[in-house]
Amino acid sequence: MKKIIAIYPGTFDPLTKGHSDIIKRAATLFEHVIVAIAANPTKTPVFNLHERVQLAESVLAKLDDVEICSFDNLLVEFAKQRGAQVILRGLRAVSDFEYEFQLAGMNRKLEPTLETMFLMPAEQYAYISSSLVREIAGLGGDVSDFVHEEVRTALTAKLKLKN
Repeated sequence: MKKIIAIYPGTFDPLTKGHSDIIKRAATLFEHVIVAIAANPTKTPVFNLHERVQLAESVLAKLDDVEICSFDNLLVEFAKQRGAQVILRGLRAVSDFEYEFQLAGMNRKLEPTLETMFLMPAEQYAYISSSLVREIAGLGGDVSDFVHEEVRTALTAKLKLKN
């Protein structure tokens, strides 16, 4: 049987309960899941790359066959370097589909051997996005239902420093 490696890329700024839900379920479907945290120089994240990796490692520490790493090159190149056959993407709502469909088509054009698969988070996480979490936390709101405790603590501390 072929060992299938899936790569779940994202900025994860911050990692939400929706992200971890998808990762947990992916870990039951694939032999190995790589959570690939993008440097993404076009965005200005709250957490730097090292902090995002550390938070993901903390939240996902108990999951077997889940690896956390960062990357700063083209996703399809990184996936090939790591031996991944599947790019895993999350879909929260129909509004995500058009963008994700475009990405999947571009990735297929760049590397036809990589497949893109979509997973939806559990219903209770379908409305959560990192940008909404950052906005709520930035305005002093409680984000404990949306992120794990270590992420909430780090986010609160980081935003207090910025203000």
